[in-house]
Amino acid sequence: MKIGLFFGSFNPIHHGHLIIASHILNQGHTEKIWFVVSPHNPLKESAALLNENQRLHLVRLAVEEDTRMAVSDVEFLLPRPSYTAITLAHLSEKYPQHEFSLILGGDSFQNIEKWKNYKYILNNYNVYIYNRPGFMIDTTGNTQLTVLDAPLLELSATMIRNLIKQKKSVHYLLPEKVIDEIEKSGYYRK
Repeated sequence: MKIGLFFGSFNPIHHGHLIIASHILNQGHTEKIWFVVSPHNPLKESAALLNENQRLHLVRLAVEEDTRMAVSDVEFLLPRPSYTAITLAHLSEKYPQHEFSLILGGDSFQNIEKWKNYKYILNNYNVYIYNRPGFMIDTTGNTQLTVLDAPLLELSATMIRNLIKQKKSVHYLLPEKVIDEIEKSGYYRK
C-alpha cells in the first residue's frame, strides 16, 4: 500500500493539515496517510509544546472518522530527538509491504539540508511538498520530489494557540471534537 507520512508536532492539529491530507489522498498520490506525531522536532523549541500524548489524542480525535487516515506514535518509541530519516528506515524495515512517502510543507522543505541524513531521504523516498506562502520550492533535477498545488488556508498552530490563550473563538479552524477536548482539558490556556 502507498502510505504518505505526514510528520508534525500538530500543536494542535487543525483544518489546514486535514485539507492537505485529504487533497493528497483525493489526487491519488497515496492510498492512506499516517499522521506521525513528533514528540520533539530537533529544529523546534519544545517549551511551547503540549504534552506528546495529549497531542496524539487530539490527532486521533481529528481523523477517527476518516478510514483513509491513521495516527502513528512510532517516534514515541524511537530514540530522541526524533529524526525523520531514522523513522523512515524503521518503518520501511517494519512494514516492507508498504511504500512510504513523505509529506512536507514548503517551509519544512526549505530546511531539509539541515536534517540528519537528508540525502538518504531524498534518494529513497518520494517527497510530496505542499506550497506555503513565502517559500519557493526548487525541485530541479530530482524526480523524487513532487510539488502539490494543494488548497491552502493561512492557518498556523501558533495563531490558534494564541487565539485560545486570548479566549477567542477557534471554531471553524479545528475539528469540533478537537475544540471540545481542548476546552474540556484547558489546553493552551496558559
